[in-house]
Amino acid sequence: MVTWGSWTAAAAVAGGNLSATGPHPVLRTVLLLLGVFAPGYLALWFTARQQGGAGLRELLGRLVRFDVPARWYLFAIGFMAAIKLTVALLLRIATGAWPAFGTEPWWIMLGATFLSLVLLGQAGEELGWRGYALPRLTARFGLARASLLLGVIWALWHLPLFLIPGTDTTGQSFPLYLLQVTAISVAIAWLYARTNGSLWLTMLLHSAGNNTKDIVPSYVPGATNPLGLSTSRVAWLTVALLWLCAGYFLARMSRMSLEP
Repeated sequence: MVTWGSWTAAAAVAGGNLSATGPHPVLRTVLLLLGVFAPGYLALWFTARQQGGAGLRELLGRLVRFDVPARWYLFAIGFMAAIKLTVALLLRIATGAWPAFGTEPWWIMLGATFLSLVLLGQAGEELGWRGYALPRLTARFGLARASLLLGVIWALWHLPLFLIPGTDTTGQSFPLYLLQVTAISVAIAWLYARTNGSLWLTMLLHSAGNNTKDIVPSYVPGATNPLGLSTSRVAWLTVALLWLCAGYFLARMSRMSLEP
């Protein structure tokens, strides 16, 4: 609710459209960032209340848990890119033509991924989702079901960005996004469990996914119905492959638990 309220207020300040400069650009930016980082702020607050300083140090320590085998760095960087390139190959085989590729150079995608990581751009979300919520949901439901439930919560958290004018997702299909993000939540939970709770790695996968998803864009130009289904073949194939991977991760996670 903090995030939804902040983003709605930011849109109001910008005159109803987040792409407009509006009369108060600094206030709009502050409100947007407050919404983005709200899960992290709340995670820190709840942890401090429940576990005190020791709990806070442990949670923040997971942000800089670098000592992880190299294969998990490769997984985090390449997961979404591999999904998108496989989609392109499947469409080439099925139709005889390549889908439209994005125009962003690969080195800019990679640079943006690491810049966001170094600046802790995903910390606001990952502290809340994987740092605080996932271990507690896992204790109650098990890791596999917790990753699914958290995925639904994570997707719904983004819902205002599909309804407020002026965002990258305005008017796009939220039901398809819900399916996609839930599958990605499973992949991130798998990575989190395999790296002893490294939020550094979950932030890397999160950032890399954000910056490589448009290698083969799923965006539908001119879409106006966020509750409708997408007409993009790329989007549906992406979701299908994400869930194929999620099925494997879920099967393995059914026998796993998180270290305390």
